[in-house]
Amino acid sequence: MIKIYHNNRCSKSRCGLEILENSGKEFEIVKYLDDNLSEKALKEIIALLKINPIDLVRKNETIWKENFKKKTLTDAEIIQAMVENPKLIERPIVINGNKAVIGRPPELILDII
Repeated sequence: MIKIYHNNRCSKSRCGLEILENSGKEFEIVKYLDDNLSEKALKEIIALLKINPIDLVRKNETIWKENFKKKTLTDAEIIQAMVENPKLIERPIVINGNKAVIGRPPELILDII
């Protein structure tokens, strides 16, 4: 089953959702701001994306700039920051089986559905 980690306030995330709706395929919406991701889930997503944890961080968020930007953090600390502050997580994230993509731009989603 396809999953989209979605934030309705984000235009890119809304575009990603629209791509999935137009695909005609079944998918699940995960509102990760309402139901925070666990450390384990976030590690699994990062592994599927084949990126470093820092590459999933929204570095222009005020929370990041004020609390983390000038610090040297380990991968574990970066993941913990995203668990505690889910607004820091890039979106949308779409997972289809063992493939995953950050939908920036949203058209990247087409590569895995």
